[in-house]
Amino acid sequence: MPQQTTELRTASFADLTARTLHDLLKLRIDVFVVEQNCPYPELDGRDVEPGTRHIWLTDGGAPLAYLRILADPDGVARIGRVVVAPAARGGGHAGRLMTAALEVVGNRQCVLEAQSHLVAFYSRHGFAVSGPEYVEDGIPHTPMRREAIDG
Repeated sequence: MPQQTTELRTASFADLTARTLHDLLKLRIDVFVVEQNCPYPELDGRDVEPGTRHIWLTDGGAPLAYLRILADPDGVARIGRVVVAPAARGGGHAGRLMTAALEVVGNRQCVLEAQSHLVAFYSRHGFAVSGPEYVEDGIPHTPMRREAIDG
């Protein structure tokens, strides 16, 4: 059995090829819209913003896991669209992506809207609950924040 080799990639929208963009959007739609049954506007216009960074793991070119980092107008980094392909779950890919994302974020304050069942996962990456749980598209979410790091 060949050894699985994953590759971590980071790009701005302008640096994404059409094929890569297609594959990343397909992964997001397959999980968030189809699997989780949440018909919502997946293409929200934020992917193309100059400050957005797309981070993903591939195996043989196919995306296994993905997230994006948005630059909110107040200077806060916002992590979102964290997704792992069903066949790749349990392989530590989300943790590897979060570690890479926090390297990109650096010392800035960072926020995210966690699906509530994942609060403990994000807590392990330095995030703390920052507000009450709410339901979006039928799924409980919890706002979380990692404070800016001095130094």
